[in-house]
Amino acid sequence: MKRTLSLIAASALTALSFSSFAAGSHGGGHGSAESAIGQPGKAGKVSRTINVDMADTMRFTPAAISVKQGETIKFVIKNSGQVKHEFSLGTDDELKEHYETMKKFPDMEHDEPSKVSLAPGKQGQIIWHFTKAGEVKFACLYPGHFDAGMKGQVTVVKK
Repeated sequence: MKRTLSLIAASALTALSFSSFAAGSHGGGHGSAESAIGQPGKAGKVSRTINVDMADTMRFTPAAISVKQGETIKFVIKNSGQVKHEFSLGTDDELKEHYETMKKFPDMEHDEPSKVSLAPGKQGQIIWHFTKAGEVKFACLYPGHFDAGMKGQVTVVKK
């Protein structure tokens, strides 16, 4: 009985931590709020499409992308590997914070406009409006993938 109650308590704490994380404890969050990396884009405003491949070599292709400030990009992301991967846009700090969370909850699913998790062979997309010049990072934050070098950068060139 004690063990069952412990399991129920642990499950409840896990569920609560997922809820608080999904509520947007880091930049980007939900909806259309602008962050340091821009804001979710609208399909009707897409300037161009960029295809990104994620592979089990722990690399993105391409790993370096250049866009113009003000562009809305549709990223079409494909997982050509045999394990799950994710494409997560953010600042260095946002990605590091999210990576620490992923280490604790490696099976978490994302419901944020700047992130997509994909099973092997699957494809997804992110539409993002780059409002500020500078660097935006992207990475796969499944435990071990980031450390193995699965990261890249979007350079946003001032208009």
